[in-house]
Amino acid sequence: MSELQKPVIGITCGDLNGIGTELIIKSLHDNRILDVCVPVVFASSKSINFYRKSLADINFVFNTTKDLTRLNPKQVNVFNCWEEEVAITPGQLNEIGGKYARISLQFAIDGLKSGHLQGLVTAPINKKNIQSPEFNYTGHTPYLRDQLGVKDVVMILAADNMRVAVVTEHVPVKDITQFLSKEIILSKLQVLNFSLQKDFGIDKPKIAVLALNPHAGDEGLIGNEEETIIKPAIKEAKYKNVLAFGPFSADAFFARGQHEKFDAVLAMYHDQGLIPFKSLSVGEGINYTAGLPIVRTSPDHGTAFDIAGKGKADPSSFIDAIFKAVDIARQRSFYEDNHRNPLRKMSAMVVANAEDERIEEQ
Repeated sequence: MSELQKPVIGITCGDLNGIGTELIIKSLHDNRILDVCVPVVFASSKSINFYRKSLADINFVFNTTKDLTRLNPKQVNVFNCWEEEVAITPGQLNEIGGKYARISLQFAIDGLKSGHLQGLVTAPINKKNIQSPEFNYTGHTPYLRDQLGVKDVVMILAADNMRVAVVTEHVPVKDITQFLSKEIILSKLQVLNFSLQKDFGIDKPKIAVLALNPHAGDEGLIGNEEETIIKPAIKEAKYKNVLAFGPFSADAFFARGQHEKFDAVLAMYHDQGLIPFKSLSVGEGINYTAGLPIVRTSPDHGTAFDIAGKGKADPSSFIDAIFKAVDIARQRSFYEDNHRNPLRKMSAMVVANAEDERIEEQ
């Protein structure tokens, strides 16, 4: 692959006192990652060096820059977002961790808006200490939605064997029903469906929709949201060429392996989707934000203050998030190219079918 074809992937540092920087060093020190992308870490060389000292067995070399037009495609690039000395205290929840997580994220978003980045991988933040007048959000997902000017997004947890999306994200359980309506569920289904096509390469995705109440409401005996909100949304989605099915009772759905029959599952709330995902996903899953004009992934875990600075952080999910960002950036390019020239896709299918027939004849 030529240097020009490799996507430029921005990587935020997350909370400076969490495991983010350690994960970045562990994920990027192997030069083979430079074969598939040009990584740009939004932090400072000083914060990188602080954590590099505690990882003496890792040889991590990087290029520093303050200009996204002058990246070194043969090295990891660290974009210096700040020059001042910062008191890093691994494992501590304080305002410093949140402040520099915001700064890193904003520089990365500027890079996305300017078109210099083709994807973004976000290291974990703490949702409490990152709060400020500039960041009054429950997490990355709604913040990126507003910063990038889109109407709706969907959080997807993805692994090799399953994809689970959620209608509501970080809201109290007692308030979930306030964020559910036929229109909201329909919007999430449409965003999810298009993302499965554009980002994951599935032409006609099948989406399972989970019920909100136990036993799918038992026809109104245990809540009526299924009858008044969820079923009407599924019905209307089908009129809009979204293959949605359900609502399925959440307790039996995963236990019986029904998720394996669908390309994605739409859960009504955070824990309804994430508990089975984290229990059943093969290896480390990743978090993907569907509906953005850019590609954004993240690991499926938090700041892990309890092990920060101890060299114990497992980079598996972070590495997966980087490679998934690359894969989706490529898939998007393929999708857009095919839809600009549908004859090219048809020609490719004819060639592929001919090759399959040739192999079967041998």
